[in-house]
Amino acid sequence: MNDHTKADPTPYAEVEALLRDEFAGIHSSTTVTRCVEAAHYGALEVTGYAHPGLVERIARKHLHVLALVASERG
Repeated sequence: MNDHTKADPTPYAEVEALLRDEFAGIHSSTTVTRCVEAAHYGALEVTGYAHPGLVERIARKHLHVLALVASERG
């Protein structure tokens, strides 16, 4: 339920906040959230766990790649 999600923040809320600040003006908060979610699922699939530090590193790489692609498009 959506209300439950808002009342019970994800274990990655701090990661999202950090990356939103780091990529402010480059990516929307929606993009940051999607990258964190993708990093979470990717970490689970590959390693079997999704520690916030690992999720942060993966999501940051996703965001850097997206920024690079956007800059190359002009």
